[in-house]
Amino acid sequence: MALNVKPTRSELINLKKRIKLSERGYKLLKMKRDGLILEFFKVLAEAKDLRNDLAVKYARAQEMIAIAETVEGSIGVKAAAFSASESPQIDLKSKNIMGVVVPKIEARSVKKTLTDRGYGVLGTSSAIDEAAEAFEDLVETIILSAELETTMKRLLDEIEGTKRRVNALEFKVIPELIEARNFIKMRLDEMEREELFRMKRVKGKSEK
Repeated sequence: MALNVKPTRSELINLKKRIKLSERGYKLLKMKRDGLILEFFKVLAEAKDLRNDLAVKYARAQEMIAIAETVEGSIGVKAAAFSASESPQIDLKSKNIMGVVVPKIEARSVKKTLTDRGYGVLGTSSAIDEAAEAFEDLVETIILSAELETTMKRLLDEIEGTKRRVNALEFKVIPELIEARNFIKMRLDEMEREELFRMKRVKGKSEK
């Protein structure tokens, strides 16, 4: 880069400004990267707990549906499932974490009362109710898990992008600007010495 710059004072002033701007940007990006990493690990801790919870609730749901099928038979369980009159509703919103837009999922009509589930309470056993409740818990956890997993992915993508910009500034942009600045300073010093030497020679000739 040093070979492609003009050794002028205006170019030197311009380079000094660019170096200051790049160094300021570098510090801000480092702060953003570190902040994003902290946020990522917070979400990661939540996601780990939720994954364990999800596994537990999945196992319980499977157990409850197996019991319900034993009591009511597979046809009875399917009949109760098909009688559901209302499906869960998902509202997808967003929130901002240090400039990163992440999803905020709000679910409605996931957990229902006995009368809201649609099947006849008198015609079914408590095994159906317990299975329905277990799957409602599972669906709620799946929705929250989807929100956290997507948040982690977007934070990780932003961290990687910010790290690339930080590295580019630290190892390429700023060193090249400093190299160019030093080159210009060296050339201006040389030109100043040459001009001083030339003026001395002219003065010496004129005195003779």
